Amino acid sequence: MADPWDSALYEDRHSFVWKSSSDLIDKLDPKPGERVLDLGCGTGHLTSQIAERGADAIGIDSSASMIAQARQNYPKLKFQLADARNFDFDAPFDAVFSNAVLHWVPDADSVIRSVSQALKPGGRFVLEFGGRGNTARFMEGLQAALRDAGFGRESPWFYPSLGEYSGRLERFGFEVADARTFPRWTRLEHPERGLREWMEMFCGPLFEGIPGSQREAIVQDAEDRLRPVLFRDGAWWIDYRRLRVSAVYKPLF
Repeated sequence: MADPWDSALYEDRHSFVWKSSSDLIDKLDPKPGERVLDLGCGTGHLTSQIAERGADAIGIDSSASMIAQARQNYPKLKFQLADARNFDFDAPFDAVFSNAVLHWVPDADSVIRSVSQALKPGGRFVLEFGGRGNTARFMEGLQAALRDAGFGRESPWFYPSLGEYSGRLERFGFEVADARTFPRWTRLEHPERGLREWMEMFCGPLFEGIPGSQREAIVQDAEDRLRPVLFRDGAWWIDYRRLRVSAVYKPLF
């Protein structure tokens, strides 16, 4: 399968993805000597911050492009190509960390099962990703533009509620220590092209099968619809709503 991710565009225009959640590492609180897995490490910046706290950090991602860039960024750290739904390591981890990844994996139970199998009893799972209502305003505009062009599209993302995701964790032996949802309106990096660059980076599944000659018209229509909603103070914004959870793996057997 072709790698859908453009790591160069991610590095150049979407650094907010990892910069905006660097405080999640404080929630993780990695300790010197701990073994920590960064699940969906992207280009490795948060893996590096975990390692700077003294932990033995390993990053995994399903994108070969992202892993290659992470290895280039941090050649002394360990990065591995792996699927969040089915990964395996010889030694267990003290903690698993994940930022802005799990909304890309609708098969949440397989992810949680793999995480539980990777953790020591008492190990921590600290994560943040899109929660219910994430990018709702954006999707309303883009889906309308797609429909008017003759292309009905459903959201490709998994945006659960706090209660839904907490229940899934509990079924796999996790005790939820802290969970919350919150809005995080995010300013996109290019003042005029920000929204179309965001679509280029993250909306590939919504444009599958659409001829290139029609894509530009759809993108332009979406921009026109969304400008009154998402453009302010001379820049495009995206209406993120995040789900942040800290859980402890406490298997009964």
